[in-house]
Amino acid sequence: MFDIGISELGVIGAVALVVLGPEKLPRVARTVGNLMGRAQRYMADVKAEVNRQIELDELRNMKSTVESSMQDLHQSVSKNLGDIRDDFDSAWKEATSGLPGTQSGASSGEVADTGPYLAEPGRPKRLRRSSGQTVPIWYRRHSRLRGHALSGAARMARYRVRTRT
Repeated sequence: MFDIGISELGVIGAVALVVLGPEKLPRVARTVGNLMGRAQRYMADVKAEVNRQIELDELRNMKSTVESSMQDLHQSVSKNLGDIRDDFDSAWKEATSGLPGTQSGASSGEVADTGPYLAEPGRPKRLRRSSGQTVPIWYRRHSRLRGHALSGAARMARYRVRTRT
């Protein structure tokens, strides 16, 4: 921190011994050491904070460059997809213009009625779920959930105390 040599430290120590005396010198040296340690820790914290801010600024700059490059890429991809879609639509119209049953006014999003083979399929059937499939088996066994209810007579028969005869 300071450019102090051994000879200069010796002169400072001798003057402090004469001025403060041998009783107060260890306490003052301890206090000065604590203050110097605090100052060094404070300087290290400030230095770390400055480095953190510099890295944060660099990351922000990098983020902005990446975002701008992503926007450019997105624009170029969307432009190329639009060109490809236009080319495909024109080729599709050209290829299907002579087929029987096609509509001349169909736009690119509509499907022309070409018979039963290209008909739109119906909605898929929903799978039927039983109540037992909603809760895992291990959970039902662990929490002792009943799979089915017992009637009073069945419960009596199941839990009846059996006697030996």
